[in-house]
Amino acid sequence: MSNIIKKDGYDFIFDASACSTCKARCCTGESGYIHVNASEIEDIAGFLDLDSVEFSKNYLFKHGYKYSIKERKFGDSYECAFYDRESNGCTIYEVRPQQCRTFPFWDYFKTRVDELKLECPGVVDV
Repeated sequence: MSNIIKKDGYDFIFDASACSTCKARCCTGESGYIHVNASEIEDIAGFLDLDSVEFSKNYLFKHGYKYSIKERKFGDSYECAFYDRESNGCTIYEVRPQQCRTFPFWDYFKTRVDELKLECPGVVDV
């Protein structure tokens, strides 16, 4: 199975095998928002063996009309609450939000490939 992913409408390909060489720059760095919908909240809460109210209280905050996963501050950086430094991975990978599943193929990066390449070593021009 190939680790190379190509999506129509994007001027780059993504080599998913590069994730092992990166220090999860898509999960750490500048503060941002990791939006989750109601279905994702239920899935993640169930995966963590929490009810959705307890999960929301401990791991989410309201951002406008949406909910976002909380971050932790680490030195001068921020990281997703579910990023595990020891394993350099996501502790909820199997149920991670759609926003995480679709990275780096976000509309934002269609016209910002150079910016994306600074963040993600798996992005290569086509």
